[in-house]
Amino acid sequence: MKILVTYSSKTGNTKKLAQGIFHGLGNMDKTILPMNEVKDMSGYDVVLAGYWVDKGGANTEAAEFMKTIEGKKVGVFATLAFWPDSEHGFKSITAGEELVKEKNHVIGRYICQGKISDEMVAMFEKMGENSPHKPTPEKRKRYAISANHPSQADIAVAAEMFRERIEADV
Repeated sequence: MKILVTYSSKTGNTKKLAQGIFHGLGNMDKTILPMNEVKDMSGYDVVLAGYWVDKGGANTEAAEFMKTIEGKKVGVFATLAFWPDSEHGFKSITAGEELVKEKNHVIGRYICQGKISDEMVAMFEKMGENSPHKPTPEKRKRYAISANHPSQADIAVAAEMFRERIEADV
């Protein structure tokens, strides 16, 4: 069974998670590539596709790529600068799954926190006082927590889950 681990990453969070998943697959026949370097998926049985969350779903590059996956076992993973067990986190990973589930067999999904980009914080800073994105002391605390993710624990859980699903041949 040939496995492709592929990702789109803005700040390095999703790349870090992808690399951890890749290494966690051990001696399996696997390849890791950024999505923009994948030219042909025909030789792969499993595609593990990762993205950074943008506006409640996969970023544009990842969304377009994921729509092209067909006839594969697919695992979906993502990073976001918010609590992964929140409603926003659930909707963000489910939105990615929606992109692939019609033409493929989804073997699992995983989402974890990731550092919010400095660019995004600067953009939020410029928003008016009534903006729901305006940084508050509470949000700044969350940004500081998110800066520690994906953690080794996040990576280990994702790698174990995808390895088990592949080994189980679900």
